Amino acid sequence: MAERGRRRRPAARGTGRTAVPVPLIVLTAVNLRPAVAAVGPLLPMISGELRLSGAVAGALTTLPVVALGAYGLVAPFPRRAPRSNTLLATGLWLLTVAMAARLPDGTPVLLAGSLVAGFAISLGNIALPTIIKRDYPGSVTQVTSVYTVAVTLGAALASAVVVPIAEATHHSWRWPLVLWAVPAVIAAVAWLPRATHADGDWNEADEPPSRGLATRVWRSPPAWQMAAYFGLQSLLVYAALAWLPTICQDRGMPAAPAGYATALLSLVQAIGSLALPALIRRTRDQRPQVVTVVAACAIGFAGIVWAPVGTVWLWTALLGFGQGLGFALALAFVGLRADGIRETAMLSAMMQGVGYVIAAVGPLGFGFLHDVAHTWTVPVAAALVVLACQLLAGLGAGRNRVPVPQRTAGGCG
Repeated sequence: MAERGRRRRPAARGTGRTAVPVPLIVLTAVNLRPAVAAVGPLLPMISGELRLSGAVAGALTTLPVVALGAYGLVAPFPRRAPRSNTLLATGLWLLTVAMAARLPDGTPVLLAGSLVAGFAISLGNIALPTIIKRDYPGSVTQVTSVYTVAVTLGAALASAVVVPIAEATHHSWRWPLVLWAVPAVIAAVAWLPRATHADGDWNEADEPPSRGLATRVWRSPPAWQMAAYFGLQSLLVYAALAWLPTICQDRGMPAAPAGYATALLSLVQAIGSLALPALIRRTRDQRPQVVTVVAACAIGFAGIVWAPVGTVWLWTALLGFGQGLGFALALAFVGLRADGIRETAMLSAMMQGVGYVIAAVGPLGFGFLHDVAHTWTVPVAAALVVLACQLLAGLGAGRNRVPVPQRTAGGCG
């Protein structure tokens, strides 16, 4: 599918020496999920050592997801928004501090570190789609696909290695969490030259944010459909990340293979993300891909809980493919639908701000339903209902239309 052709600013300003290199986007994206994904495989170990209640354990997985969209909810209010490059560098440094703060003893410190890490990631979540739209206006889908692959690979690596590292460090769950500060520092240092020069962020440096634009975004029905689709698919992604290791262990798998199942989920999510450009190349809108996402996820969830345990790898892979495709599709909606760079930034902020609040229900809701029913059948049945709602929202979001058109030069947007 051809990218949108209407541009008010010359593409040359988004290319050449000012464009952020794709490898730097990849390095950044790899850091945007380990702080969250690493907790699920370690949750039984953390809960046992700190004697956490079910509610506190659920909060440990829920708080960072709530915070993942925090900046999106406050983005319309500052009189002058920070440049995307500066915003991203700030998020990486804050993420480094938050992960290092998990080392000391104490449940409050652990919860606070998780919350701050989620907020730090929210800065990157909002900034990167805007940077991609700004620097690669003719390749939004392709670069978004690479970005989402890097995000899912970071989550996969975190899920795969945290349990072996914990076992190698005398069953300490702290070091596997803190070690992820190292790649975050590397990415933060790499962003410093761009964060200190306004040259790379010409669009935001020249144009102050508009309250009128924010109002138009928040009143747009298609924008709300995009937010609902993103939020519901993210709800199920984070529910799976948080509880898949526990589901596998409850079905008789040892802790390490259960962690590998989560790693497989994230690895195949990367494949689903990578498949997006090929799947939408010849379609006028993305409604067929929405149907594919929902069908793959429904079959995957059902198979993980209700099929023989020996086949869990197959269903995990199918679920991962659907979730990876769904995540990349949700982010691609922003670049494909928004007319300009400021519209992209505000639409990204609104979609992710609302979406991650919805997503936070996933880990907590799955745990609550399991505690009440003492079986995983009820949570998975609820997941199928969520998927039906996701389908309805996605069929609206997938239509080929502009949710927030650009205003003329004399307009208020």
